[in-house]
Amino acid sequence: MPSTVVLEKKKQQVADLSARLKNSCAGVIVDYKGINVEDDTKLRRELREANVNYTVVKNSILARAAEDAGLAIDSAVVEGTTAVATSEEDYVAAARILNKYAEAHDNFNIKTGYLDGEIIDNAKIVSLAKLPSREVLLATVCSVFNAPIAAFARGVQAIVDKGGVEACEPAAKEEEAPAEEAAPAEAPAEETAPAAETAPAEEAPAEAPAEESAE
Repeated sequence: MPSTVVLEKKKQQVADLSARLKNSCAGVIVDYKGINVEDDTKLRRELREANVNYTVVKNSILARAAEDAGLAIDSAVVEGTTAVATSEEDYVAAARILNKYAEAHDNFNIKTGYLDGEIIDNAKIVSLAKLPSREVLLATVCSVFNAPIAAFARGVQAIVDKGGVEACEPAAKEEEAPAEEAAPAEAPAEETAPAAETAPAEEAPAEAPAEESAE
């Protein structure tokens, strides 16, 4: 009969795995018996670099944790050797990496998987495996947003290659030239001013003799 310590340890393992399943957006459960130590080391490294949590689990622990997390896994899943790969952010990383290893190793098999708390069949897991990685998707999105900026940068570089912004000024001056040439046509209007200066209103000395005669 299991001791209290062993039972408490199993309860904690179930709770930890259940929380991990609930907090992940995607996961894959595999039968890993067809992989040797060297390949297993490479697999774990690749999964770790992709931020995928991969651990070997006991079937009894997985069965209870999956039930607690609301995952209705088939009884065949909790048979044989079992490992669970979960990801909190990347929907395709675990499927892509593990499916590649399953194709390269005859006895390494994918048992099942899930997305956002829902069990998916192996066909969907294979479809996920064929999707681009998160990094590739992000790079694609960035390239779409950067396309107009790149076009603008090329336009600026073209101006620089042709001599800079000053190279555009002659064309602008040529367009303004006709307006400047039209200005002299209004000059005659200013030449009429001297005619106004001939008015006798300013010849005050002419009235001086009249004041002298008054005396």
